[in-house]
Amino acid sequence: MEKEILACIDDKNIKYLQSGQISKYVFPMEREQAHKQNVSHLITRFFVLSKNIKGETMYLLQKRSKAKTTFPEYFTDSSSGHVLWSKNLNLQKIRENALRELEEEFGIHPKDIQKMSFYELTNEINGKTREVSYVFLGLVDFNISLNPDPSELDINDSRFYNREELENILKYEKSIDYSKKIWKKILTMDINNLFKKKNDRIIDDNTKNIALFIGRFQPLHHGHIYILRNILKTYKSVKIGIGSSQISNTKNDPFSSKERKNFLTLALKKRRISSTRYKIFNIPDIFNAKAWVEHVITIVGEFDSVYSNSDWIRELFQKKGYKVEKKIEIFKKKFNANNIRNLIAKDNSIWKNLVPNEVINYIEEIGGIARIKSLYEKNGNS
Repeated sequence: MEKEILACIDDKNIKYLQSGQISKYVFPMEREQAHKQNVSHLITRFFVLSKNIKGETMYLLQKRSKAKTTFPEYFTDSSSGHVLWSKNLNLQKIRENALRELEEEFGIHPKDIQKMSFYELTNEINGKTREVSYVFLGLVDFNISLNPDPSELDINDSRFYNREELENILKYEKSIDYSKKIWKKILTMDINNLFKKKNDRIIDDNTKNIALFIGRFQPLHHGHIYILRNILKTYKSVKIGIGSSQISNTKNDPFSSKERKNFLTLALKKRRISSTRYKIFNIPDIFNAKAWVEHVITIVGEFDSVYSNSDWIRELFQKKGYKVEKKIEIFKKKFNANNIRNLIAKDNSIWKNLVPNEVINYIEEIGGIARIKSLYEKNGNS
């Protein structure tokens, strides 16, 4: 049997997950070893809902098999499991892990999920091990065929329940605490609005006045310029947010917010983009996904829509009812700041083809190349 390799993370770095930075901080470890050494790792929890023919909301619960070594015969979420490590792990790949677990445990194919959204990020303690849980909500057809795996679930009691039945289970039956808390929250929600795209914050779509674009610009590259130029073809102006603005002189964030602002102003000036068409804002991390969008709004003020290629940022703004435009991408593996920093650290001059000349000159002027090489030597080159 092939060993299961988990996405693990050092406790000191868990806070970075709250700002969507996943692949930079997770590392692979075999499942048995991770549990034996109490190494923190990522998991998913998936809560699936439906509407029956009477229009009643139904809730898909699993009851764990009595053969399970932990929490036998406990009610819990619809499905859950470990996040498997992969290179460039992101929210989309974690979502795929959640879908895989649901298919393995209930036989529901990913194509049968009508809607799915990220709900929250929480910390759980399983014995002596911390598990970082990515929680998703999903919607399926009530008539969908369920094929519970008898090695994982109690095949008789793992099924859809109505509201009253769920309330009684949470009150009287053995239930896993973390799932119990989320089911209670879900019971307060209106399923008709749960997956609906909200528009209450959107200004008239025909105005196309102000767009918001957030990046870390570590460093700025031609991919960023390509996005900004495309935004300004449609919008009168753009608000540019410098993410993780308080962090500098680290392997992942070598440049200060002042230096990153200079990257932007130099590149935009070179391309004759008037300073009246953009404003630059520092957006420090607060390591709190639930409060992050409001945090951004207090800094940048009003805007009509958001541009981002980050699934994390897109998901957070969509959850708050903001309009999120389609991704604008160009050779994303090449025009990637992490790739550029790696090339610089390896003294590979190809990076200079990916970054505007005026930004290259400024990086050399401030000793940025030596800085990146030094940070990589201190923290490892991988």
